[in-house]
Amino acid sequence: MKYCTKCGHELVDEAVFCVGCGCAVEAVEKAPADISGMKKASKVLMILGTVVSGLYIIPLAWCIPMTVAYNKKLKNGEPISTGFKVCSLLFVSLIAGILMFCDND
Repeated sequence: MKYCTKCGHELVDEAVFCVGCGCAVEAVEKAPADISGMKKASKVLMILGTVVSGLYIIPLAWCIPMTVAYNKKLKNGEPISTGFKVCSLLFVSLIAGILMFCDND
């Protein structure tokens, strides 16, 4: 609730003049809240975490189809190409890619 600074009469939020005394309603500005260092650090870390999490969407777009394709090739007994092995090594899993290269089949 807002009140007139002159007479104390209750005012509506959009009031320009007080209905009790007729005085112009003075604009009262809120002082900006002082944010502590801990809150600022939390805010910055939340933003950074969101950005970093968003960057994981791109590799995920590679990981899922490549994993599904590899499983299908294994199931059907198809050969795994060198290009697929390199892409798996780079985009999905370093160890899985190395193991694919070490496999002689």
